[in-house]
Amino acid sequence: MGNVLENLNPDSFTKDTVFINSLENLINLTRANSVWPLTFGLACCAIEMMATGASKYDIDRFGSGPFRATPRQADLMIVAGTVTHKMAPRVKRLYDMMPEPKYVLAMGGCVIRGGPYVKYGYHVVKGVDLIVPVDVYVPGCPPRPEALLEGIFKIQKLMMREKIGDRARKSTKPEVYQPA
Repeated sequence: MGNVLENLNPDSFTKDTVFINSLENLINLTRANSVWPLTFGLACCAIEMMATGASKYDIDRFGSGPFRATPRQADLMIVAGTVTHKMAPRVKRLYDMMPEPKYVLAMGGCVIRGGPYVKYGYHVVKGVDLIVPVDVYVPGCPPRPEALLEGIFKIQKLMMREKIGDRARKSTKPEVYQPA
């Protein structure tokens, strides 16, 4: 440890900086390898989400633990299926109940931009990003379990890059959803 500190520029780094960075990396590594997704399936994409949690794909081995039934214990919301105007306030409420830091994964064409209902479906929200900030999009109709696993890997990479004191994501939340 002493050899590493001697090679660094003493004006830009101190022993405290190295300690904080190591602690930050440890915390991010632990968080990234213990992702707890919220059970929230609205339509056919939820079947593929359940298949991802089953024994063939088994997301537990990739550090994404059991699906949680309550938003108070989850740090990842996987929105899977068509979000209607009736369900939109409930999606927002569940997102607001989740503790910080929280992440959102949009799964499927209907969630991302309305899917086949986009032109004539007056009852469908034209993208879940109008309600909650989305971190990762997983396209498909419905996306395969492998695609959902890739989306979870991207969420884990986001968790690894986050700084402890950086909470700029709080200011990027959309306004409260108001149906038209």
